[in-house]
Amino acid sequence: MVPAPTDAAQRAAEPLWRALAVFRFASLGYAVLLLALVDRADYSRPGWAWVAIAVMAAWTAVTTTAYARPLGRTRPLLSADLAITAGLLLSTAGLQYPHAMRHGAMPVTATWVAGPVLAWAIQHGRRAGAFTALLVSGCDFALRGEAVTVVLNGVVLLLLAGVIVGHLARLATEVEAERRHVIQVEAASRERERLARNIHDSVLQVLALVQRRGAEAGGAAAELGALAGQQEAALRALVGGIAKANPPADATGDADLRALLLTAQSTQVTVSVPAGIVRLDSRAADELGSAVRAVLENVRQHCGEQARAWVLLEDEPGLVAVTIRDDGPGIPDGRLDQAAADGRLGVSQSICGRLRVLGGSATIRSVPGEGTEVELRLPRRAAQSAGRPVARGIARG
Repeated sequence: MVPAPTDAAQRAAEPLWRALAVFRFASLGYAVLLLALVDRADYSRPGWAWVAIAVMAAWTAVTTTAYARPLGRTRPLLSADLAITAGLLLSTAGLQYPHAMRHGAMPVTATWVAGPVLAWAIQHGRRAGAFTALLVSGCDFALRGEAVTVVLNGVVLLLLAGVIVGHLARLATEVEAERRHVIQVEAASRERERLARNIHDSVLQVLALVQRRGAEAGGAAAELGALAGQQEAALRALVGGIAKANPPADATGDADLRALLLTAQSTQVTVSVPAGIVRLDSRAADELGSAVRAVLENVRQHCGEQARAWVLLEDEPGLVAVTIRDDGPGIPDGRLDQAAADGRLGVSQSICGRLRVLGGSATIRSVPGEGTEVELRLPRRAAQSAGRPVARGIARG
């Protein structure tokens, strides 16, 4: 069963639906011209042929009006379109002389029969277009079985039309999905830059002032000032990393994972990365970076502001690995299971859950009194699959 196209797919296919409307009216005019001037002598019942033309004109108006709205492009209407077109095509057997059909005269519908083929192809892809083309060609073969060459020409043309138009509809959907993704990336980049400016103009200046005044006051205020200095250094690294990392993705949709992880560098966090660029799909890189930040936040909350952490990025063949190690007191046995049972899902969702969604894995090793080590491993093939826009998963023939 072919799933219904999404809103993005519908919007991308709008030009094709308008082109289909133009084609149906043009092919209707061609059928009128053939009946009135060219093949008039081939009809045994020209009066009834004009009735068929009138039905074609009325149905063209109905389908054009209905297909103009996405809600009107339903399977029942598409099926009715196919059935009425096939019936009008087969009516040629009662309207033309037998010798006319044997000698390859155009049926009363002429090229108008391609309408439902194109409609099915636009709505449901190239397989639906090819299947509909074969159905219409079967009716044509039943009508003019002796004119095999003419029928074969029609079969080839209809198949080409159904497959090509269905393929164009799928490409239009992918282009629309890519366009929306680029817009989202640009919007995110502008927001990062705005936040970086605001942080630089306000928060960093306040933290610097607290550090200076705390050092001057001494005592407990000096400790507070030192903490403010650490946070100032962390924020400066974050702001600098944002400025260097924008835009987050290159033309291929990849990001440099090193730039994302280096934003976590501070006086308490040491980040080690390879010398070369570590390319990863931008969406997967963002999720992996969020998981690393979640680990470091856990270190800060549970090990204290003075705890140190080390982040190591390794770029292996077909695999990206990030190891985070701290010098905290470690995690007691059963603590993670108890936290998940109590509804505190930081580790299970923010860290392990992100890696599961990406197709990777998270391993946590901890010995009480000896710190904790978290290893995040992400296969590149899984990262590329997770980073594709959702619209690409639509089955369109």
